[in-house]
Amino acid sequence: MMQPLDWIVIFLFFLVMVIIGIWSFREVDDSGDFFVAGGKLPWWLSGISHHISGYSGAVFVAYAGLAYTHGFTIYIWWAFTIAIGIFVGSIFIAPRWSRLRAKLNIESPTEYLKTRYNLPTQQLMAWSGVLLKLFDVGAKWAAIAVLLKAFTGTSLVVGILLAGGISLIYITVGGLWADVWTDLAQFVVQIVAGLAMLFIVMDMLGGVDSLFTIWDQLPEDNGQLFNDPYTPGFAFAFLFINFLSYNGGTWNLATRYISSPSGSDARKAAILSGLLYLIWPLILFFPMWAAPIILPNLEDPTQSYALITQELLPPGMVGLVLASMFANTMSMTSSDSNTISSVITRDILPNLSDRFKDLKQKESLRMARLSTFCFTALTLVIAINADSFGGVLGLIISWFAAIVGPISVPMILGLLPRFRHCDSKTAIISIIGGLVAFVVSKYLMDSTQVVEIASPLFISFILYVSIGWFNKKDEVPAEVDELLDKLELDKREVIEETF
Repeated sequence: MMQPLDWIVIFLFFLVMVIIGIWSFREVDDSGDFFVAGGKLPWWLSGISHHISGYSGAVFVAYAGLAYTHGFTIYIWWAFTIAIGIFVGSIFIAPRWSRLRAKLNIESPTEYLKTRYNLPTQQLMAWSGVLLKLFDVGAKWAAIAVLLKAFTGTSLVVGILLAGGISLIYITVGGLWADVWTDLAQFVVQIVAGLAMLFIVMDMLGGVDSLFTIWDQLPEDNGQLFNDPYTPGFAFAFLFINFLSYNGGTWNLATRYISSPSGSDARKAAILSGLLYLIWPLILFFPMWAAPIILPNLEDPTQSYALITQELLPPGMVGLVLASMFANTMSMTSSDSNTISSVITRDILPNLSDRFKDLKQKESLRMARLSTFCFTALTLVIAINADSFGGVLGLIISWFAAIVGPISVPMILGLLPRFRHCDSKTAIISIIGGLVAFVVSKYLMDSTQVVEIASPLFISFILYVSIGWFNKKDEVPAEVDELLDKLELDKREVIEETF
């Protein structure tokens, strides 16, 4: 059970979040500062924010359960594939996002799509992402409330309003600056809590040698790189998915690169994030891998990390670990809110009414804050009423997962000159093809988990590449050629990256 000292730690954590938001207020003068930090985001801060915005409290629940039942493979198909995907993206993708802002003055990840394809394609992708993200973020607030209830016994509504309300304040006031600085604070909390858990579990199991000896006490398959159904094919599918997702297919992660001062800074941020995914999960997951030794035969393995925390940690540290779980989800949800608001403000509203075009500095900032507040508030309403949706909410979330992949194909590959012949029709057909593949694999076939996860993305990829190849005889619009040429490495960046 939570002790008074744990509550004090939780209170201080939320207080720091609010203080950072208020402090960040002075850094914001217009929508450019609010959405992309004025293009002045330091590479090290961008890298940390990119890392911690990439996963939620699900790591401590769902992934903890998989670590309990399947062992080391969770690192291979999740963290390792993310790291490899980011490292590859640091060469080909991340710098191009920064150049989009520097050379085209974009503030949202979907803004360039109007030039790259056309307005209908941009609007299809923007509306789809915004509407489904509304429910996705709402589900994450509901999930973190369930986590808080398990630790403290507070109601779901209180948990949602607590975590969501704090995020609503600091993200509306401080924009991206508040988001990334709170990410840093949340990362520090996670580091302290994670190391504390590591050392306590190691001490309990025999010291440093336990890092290697626990595998002899666990089921044999738990120490393998792949443990059915998490096969090499599953890991390869996730590598492809994570390459697109973590290089900008997940919009809030693209924002970290867009906000970098230069392409070389975006590349360094990506490399830092990739290194964190390569190293930190090994520390974070160790108590989860050791959980079957400490708490054998659990009926619900997803509770393993929470139960270990409550059983092993002293007062104060339990609150710190809970704060670290909050930190991950709050980082992802507030990051999503900021990015989705940029899409609403920059790409959707100006095409609904001329009154939202060419806004003055103060008006653009006011609209940025209003859209952020409204979007975040709506996600809280959805979270509070999650039970009223019944199975609908889960259905929408599964559709979100299906749509993210197909949308990310034209979004990410559209940045590369090799795919310059892939036009708006190619993009739309590839998206529709991916959705059809999802429906067929999920509802019309008895598909394996790998097929259900990978087929929408691979079908979209195949359609996008093949139709683009057949389009090679067609002339590429001048504005598309000009856009792609602007994203190529300029001489100044070559010098920076060489020396």
